[in-house]
Amino acid sequence: MTADWLPAGARLPRPGDEDAARAHWARWREAGPPAGADGGAAGALLDAVFGNSPYLSRCLVSDPAFSRLLLEEGPDAAFAAALEEASSAPADEAEDSLMARLRAAKRRAALATGVADIAGVWPLERVTGGLSDFAEASLRAACRRLLRAAAESGRLDLPDPGDPEAGSGLIVLGMGKLGARELNYSSDIDIIVLYDEDAAPVAAGAEPGRVFVRLARRLLRIMDERTADGYVFRTDLRLRPDPASTPLALSARAAERYYREAGRTWERAAMIKVRPVAGDPRAGEAFLDVLRDFVWRRRLDFVAVQEMREIKRQIDSSRGGGGGDSVAGRNVKLGRGGIREIEFFAQAQQLAWGGRDPELRPRGTLEAIDALAAAGQVDGGAVAELREAYRFLRGVEHRLQMVDDRQTHSLPGDEAGVAAAAAFAGFDSTGEFSAALLARLRTVGRHYDGLFADRPAADRAADELAFPEDADDPATLRALAELGYADPARASATARGWRAGHHSAMREERARELAAALAPAALAAFAAAPAPDAALARFDALLSRAGDGARLFSLLSANPGLLDLVADVTGSAPRLADLLTRHPDVLDSVLSRDFADLEAPDDLGREPGVALAARRGLVRLFYAREFGAREMKADLAEAARRAGDLQDLFDVQRRWANERQFQIGVHLLRGLLAPMEAAGPLSDIAETCLHALTPAVAEEFAARHGRVPGGRAAVVAFGKLGSREMTVGSDLDLMFLYDADPGAERSDGRRPLAPGAYYGRLCRRLIAALTAPTAEGSPYEVDMRLRPSGAAGPIACSLAAFAAYHEKEAWTWERQALTRARVVLSTGGLGEEFERARLDVLARPRERGALAADVAAMRERIRSERGGGGGRWSVRHMRGGLLDVEFIAQFLQLLHAAEAPDVLARDSISVFGAAGARGLVDAGAARELAEAAALWRNLEGVIRAAVGARAEGEEAEGAIENLLARSSGKAVLDALVESMRDTAERVARRFDELVASQAA
Repeated sequence: MTADWLPAGARLPRPGDEDAARAHWARWREAGPPAGADGGAAGALLDAVFGNSPYLSRCLVSDPAFSRLLLEEGPDAAFAAALEEASSAPADEAEDSLMARLRAAKRRAALATGVADIAGVWPLERVTGGLSDFAEASLRAACRRLLRAAAESGRLDLPDPGDPEAGSGLIVLGMGKLGARELNYSSDIDIIVLYDEDAAPVAAGAEPGRVFVRLARRLLRIMDERTADGYVFRTDLRLRPDPASTPLALSARAAERYYREAGRTWERAAMIKVRPVAGDPRAGEAFLDVLRDFVWRRRLDFVAVQEMREIKRQIDSSRGGGGGDSVAGRNVKLGRGGIREIEFFAQAQQLAWGGRDPELRPRGTLEAIDALAAAGQVDGGAVAELREAYRFLRGVEHRLQMVDDRQTHSLPGDEAGVAAAAAFAGFDSTGEFSAALLARLRTVGRHYDGLFADRPAADRAADELAFPEDADDPATLRALAELGYADPARASATARGWRAGHHSAMREERARELAAALAPAALAAFAAAPAPDAALARFDALLSRAGDGARLFSLLSANPGLLDLVADVTGSAPRLADLLTRHPDVLDSVLSRDFADLEAPDDLGREPGVALAARRGLVRLFYAREFGAREMKADLAEAARRAGDLQDLFDVQRRWANERQFQIGVHLLRGLLAPMEAAGPLSDIAETCLHALTPAVAEEFAARHGRVPGGRAAVVAFGKLGSREMTVGSDLDLMFLYDADPGAERSDGRRPLAPGAYYGRLCRRLIAALTAPTAEGSPYEVDMRLRPSGAAGPIACSLAAFAAYHEKEAWTWERQALTRARVVLSTGGLGEEFERARLDVLARPRERGALAADVAAMRERIRSERGGGGGRWSVRHMRGGLLDVEFIAQFLQLLHAAEAPDVLARDSISVFGAAGARGLVDAGAARELAEAAALWRNLEGVIRAAVGARAEGEEAEGAIENLLARSSGKAVLDALVESMRDTAERVARRFDELVASQAA
C-alpha cells in the first residue's frame, strides 16, 4: 500500500512526539496493518499522524477497514464513504442505532478530513466545507428519523413518508460557521429549530408546539449526547430568539415577530451566515425571505452602532494570552490579531453597507472580504494580507484541535508544547513557527485597528510612564505623547499633582500612595478616549470634588472595569461626566453586585453574539427587578423614611434620581441599553419623583392653608414624559389641573386662600420641590408653557377652564401637544375626567386643508426660529428629523381620530402602526416613518445622555462625532451618516406628500 494519491514531494509534518509515534506504531502493527503501510509515502503519512495526534491515531488503529480505504484510495473516497454512511438512513432504523451509526461515521469523516489537511491535498475551503457537509447530512438524517417517529406515533401526517422532510414545516437553520460552511475541526454547531405552524401537517388533537419541541429535544440528544461511541457534534441552540425564555423550538411566526420587534444587531450579524440545513427546504427558504429585511436594512440604526461597539468591546476584552515575542498560550481565535478580528472586520462592514448593496452579503468570511474590496470598502493590499492570515490561522487552529479533538484555540503554555505545535504545523523549528504566527497576528491587528480606530500604542506607552520629581522628564513626556495627549506636560503635572496632594481629597498619605501606583494605568485608560486631555481634566475635576481620595483610588484599583467605565464617561460623555464630577457618589450606584455583574467580561469561549445575548438578558432582568415603576416607588419610599424634614426629602429624591439616571446613562454609553429601551425606565424615574414629592409638598402646604372643600388635583404630563419617551436630561412638561365644589370660596386653613390662588401657590411649591438646587443638584427642569394660554395663563388651571379654552381658543399646535398628554397623578377621579375631555377635543372632525396648513406653518416657524434646523446632529430640528416625524403623526391623529380613535397612541411609532393597519397611509410609508422615528429617537437619546439636551455648535458636534467614531470606527460612522441623510430625505418627502401638499 503506497498511498499513490499523495502528491509527489508532499511536505508532511514531522512527529512532534517521537515516543507517542513509536507507541502508536506498535498498536498499529498489533491491529494488523494493511500490507505495505509501514514504508514509503503511507509510512511517512502515518508517522506524521502518530507523532502529532493521539485522537486521529486512535481512529486509525481502531478501524482497520476504513484505514485501508483511506490509505489506498485517499481522503476523497474515504470521506465520501463516511458521508454516505451518515446520509443513508433505513426507514425503520431505531434511534439508538442511528446514534451509533452517526458517531462511527463522524469518526471516519474526521479522520479523512484530518488526513487530507495534514497531507495538504485539500485547501481550507474543502476542509471546512467537508466538515459542514457532514454536519448537515447528520442533521438531516436525524430529522428524517424523528419526523418518521412523530408520524408513527400519530402526531404528524407527513405528505410524503418517503421524503419526510418535504412539507413537514420543520425548519432547522445553520448559524455561524455551519451556516457559512466554515466549520473548524472541532466546532460546535449552532442551530435554530423553528416550525411553520400553517404548513406543519400536525395530526388532529396534537399541539404543534409540543410536537416540535419534543423533536428538537430528541435532535439535541441524537447529535450532542456523549455515549460509548462518542458524540456527533456539540450542538448549541442559544442563538434562537430570547433563549432564556423560549422553548427549544418555536413557530416561524413567533420568530418573525421577535426579530421584527426586538431583534438586535448581534442577531443581524449572526443571520449574515444563516442557511437552512435540515427540515423542509421550502419552509426554510420562505423564512429567510421574511428575514431579509431584518438582516439587511437600508438604514443603519444608531442602536446598531452601539451594539457593534459592544461586540467589539467583548472581542477586545477577550483577547487571549501571550504577549511580546512569545507565542506560548496565544489564542489564535480570540486573541489579539486572531480569527475573530478578521470575522468582525468583515461582518461589521457588511452590516454597515450590505443593506444598500446586495453584493456585500456573502456568508463566508473570505468571500465577504473579497466583496468588500470589489465595492471599494477594503483596500486590495489589505484583502491579500487578511486572506493569507485567515488561511494560516485557521490551519493552526485545526492542528491544535486535531491533537485530542478538543475545542481549543490556544497554543500550549510551555516550551515543549509550543515545539510540538510547531512540528504539527509543518515548521522545522519553534522560532520559525513563532515568527510566522506573530507576523500574521500583527498584520490582522493592524488592519483591525485601522478600521476601528483602536490605540494599540497605549499598551506599550503605559509601561514607560514614570513620575519623578522632574516635571520635564523626557521619557514620561514622550510616553504621554505616544499615548495621544496633546499637552504631555500638563498631563504629567496633573498626575504628579495627585501624588503631591494638590486636592484636599489627596491629603492623606494612603491616598497619595494609591494614586502613584494607579497613575500609569489611569493615564493609559484616559488616553483611549477621543480627547485624552479633556478626559483627564474631567477626572481631575471629579477628584477635586471627591471627599475621600483614598477610597476613590482604592475602588479604581480593586475594580479595573470601573476605571475603564470612568474613562468612558469622562472621555465620551460630557454630560454624564458633569454629573459624575458634581456628584462623585453616583459611582456607588455602579458598584452594586447586580450592576457590576452586567459590566463583567463574559465567558471567553462564547461567540460575541451569544455573550452579548447573555449580557442583554441580565440587563433585562436588572431593569425588570430594579427599575419597574412599583419597585422604584418602594425603593424611594424606603429611602424617604430616613428624611428628617421636607428639605431632607428633596436631597434624598435628587440623590436617588441622579444615581438611576447615571446607571442608565452608563448602559446607554456601553451599548447594553438602547435609548428607546431606556425611555420607559427614565419616565418611571420622573413619575416616581412626582409621586414622592407631590403628597409631601401638599401636606406641608395644607398645614398652613388647609384644604379647599371638594378640592381635587391632577398633574398632567406632556411631551416626552407624557408619551413615555424620556431621555437623560429631558425637561418635564407639566400642567397642574384642579377642581373644587362650585360654592367653595376659600380653603379652611389658618391662612385661607381662594381655589385659584391655593392651587397656583401649591403648583409653584411643587415646581420648586422638583427644580430648586440643593447640595444634591437638580435632576429636572420643569416647563409649564403647554398649559392653556401658555406663559400668560394661570399656572394652575381648572378643569372647566381647560375645557372652555380648547372649545373656543386653542391653537392647532396646542392640540398637537395634547395628543401626548397623560395624567401621572390625580385625586378624586379628576384624572379620568381630564382624559375624557382630552379625547373629546382630539376626536372632533377637522378640515384637512386647514389642519395641514396649521401644522406646516408651525413647522416652518420653528425652523425659522432655530435658524434653519441646526447641524447634522440636530436630529430633532433638521429637515426630515424627529420633529417632522412627530408632526406627521400628530397631523394623522388630529385628522383621523374622529373615525379611527386607535390612532390616538401617544408615541409616533404606535401611531404609524395604527395608521398603516387601517389604511390611513400607505403601509410602506407607515413602516418607513416608524423606522425613521426609531432611528431619530435612539440617536437623540444617546446624544442627550452624552452631551446634553441643549448641545449646539462645533464643540458639541465634535463631542458627538468623537463618541460615535470611538463606538465603532470611522467606517461605521460614515455608514450611519449616510443612513441619516437617506432617512431625512425620505421623511422630508413624506412630510411634503402627507402634510405640506395638503395645506389649503
